[in-house]
Amino acid sequence: MNDFSDLLRHDTVLAGVSAANKKLLFQTIASAAARVAEQDAKTLADVLIEREKLGSTGFGGGIAIPHGKVPGLKQIVGVFVRLAQPVDFQAVDDMPVDLVFAMFSPADAGSAHLKALARVSRRLRDKGFVTKLRGAGSPDAIWALLTQDEARDAA
Repeated sequence: MNDFSDLLRHDTVLAGVSAANKKLLFQTIASAAARVAEQDAKTLADVLIEREKLGSTGFGGGIAIPHGKVPGLKQIVGVFVRLAQPVDFQAVDDMPVDLVFAMFSPADAGSAHLKALARVSRRLRDKGFVTKLRGAGSPDAIWALLTQDEARDAA
């Protein structure tokens, strides 16, 4: 399944975001997620920062999937960000990151968390799809790409 409408909302797809470093990026992501997750933005940013201390979530090709589990969260909440300028992420290939798909999961999500991570990772390893995300002209266009299965099914 390539449709991420179960993880993202239209207002959690951001483009042209400027962030000087990972910490500022995580604060931006947390602010976007806080509205949907009904959680404190600082708590959400801290979850990403703590997870990143275990090892970079930058998996190469300019892409990162920061994630973490949040006590009290009711469902998985995703935020997609296309950065205006890449940010150093200490990724496995040492390339800076310009595409970020962040995920927050309930503390007890277990396999649902892992399955969602696997879905996102699989899709973001598709070079053609990633090229389309980088070339999309607006958050609306990115949203359409990320939720394309739903649009095709509804037609």
